[in-house]
Amino acid sequence: MRAVRRAWIFDLDDTLHDAGRRILPHINRAMTDYVIRHLDVDEQRANEMRVQYWRRYGATLLGLMRNHGIDPHHFLWHTHQFDDLPGMVLAHPALGRALRRLPGRKFVFTNAPRHYAGAVLRALGLERHFEAVFSIEHTGFRPKPQAAGFRRLLHRHGLHARSCVMVEDNLPNLVTARRLGMRTVLVGPGAARSAVVDVAVRSVTELPRWLDAL
Repeated sequence: MRAVRRAWIFDLDDTLHDAGRRILPHINRAMTDYVIRHLDVDEQRANEMRVQYWRRYGATLLGLMRNHGIDPHHFLWHTHQFDDLPGMVLAHPALGRALRRLPGRKFVFTNAPRHYAGAVLRALGLERHFEAVFSIEHTGFRPKPQAAGFRRLLHRHGLHARSCVMVEDNLPNLVTARRLGMRTVLVGPGAARSAVVDVAVRSVTELPRWLDAL
């Protein structure tokens, strides 16, 4: 792939920053509380629904929309509120420098809502590195790993799948990216190459050294 044609598509949570330690537990708690309040179930059942819908649909929201008629905008706003989001964001200090060394267009593609994604990028100081953020609202609430959201992203920004590199911590999302023709990078402590993973890295900061492989 020629560098001039390359487009980098990054997931947000647990890819560009460590959301698992502080942010995702907060969001999970907020989602459980939302289900308790709006569906009148106890905490155990609310937790079960949150996890079951996430596993089945790729996002808890989609299960709530399809099975309970929940308003997606209301749900996303109320489950992604933080008293001190900048204080909860954890990222590698060399992340911005690594992004500058990646030639081509750059996008964020996330199952999170746009207000949250924008706030995280501001907290990281990374807004200037990305041409656009493609959030779950932009997918028509058809989250990754569904191919529909990927296709919307490609169409919206005039991208060809074979010129794209998808950078993700979630393997099922990379399976979809690979099927569409993208190159793939799996991010995480235990990341390993496979039939659908071209490059595996512990952190996005390692990506510049893998340019020749992508």
